[in-house]
Amino acid sequence: MAICQGKSTRTPSGARRVANRGKRKSELGRESAETKLGDKNLRKIRTRGGNVKNRLARDNKINVVDAEGKAQTVEIFGVIENTANPNYVRRNIITKGAIVETAAGKAKVTSRPGQDGVINGVLIE
Repeated sequence: MAICQGKSTRTPSGARRVANRGKRKSELGRESAETKLGDKNLRKIRTRGGNVKNRLARDNKINVVDAEGKAQTVEIFGVIENTANPNYVRRNIITKGAIVETAAGKAKVTSRPGQDGVINGVLIE
């Protein structure tokens, strides 16, 4: 079944909205990337205009920046907290805003791995 990101068939009050046209290809969506822990694996997706988007399927490295502004690449051990979905913690799925345990300490993910193709974050203490 296709994922449609068009207008809802219901109004905010719950009444049925009558569509004045059908679905458009530009309103199609895709399933989320759900980046997991593991050896690096990128998937290339063709987007509108022939551009390419790198979807990160798996990775175990994160680029972290500390309070002084120094950046380093460290290994991820696991997902501690994820406000997007509590079940993502059990499945070790990394999204923006997730808190992960790294070799340098706890880090909050600031990038969107499914959109950017890389995991960036800031150290939190």
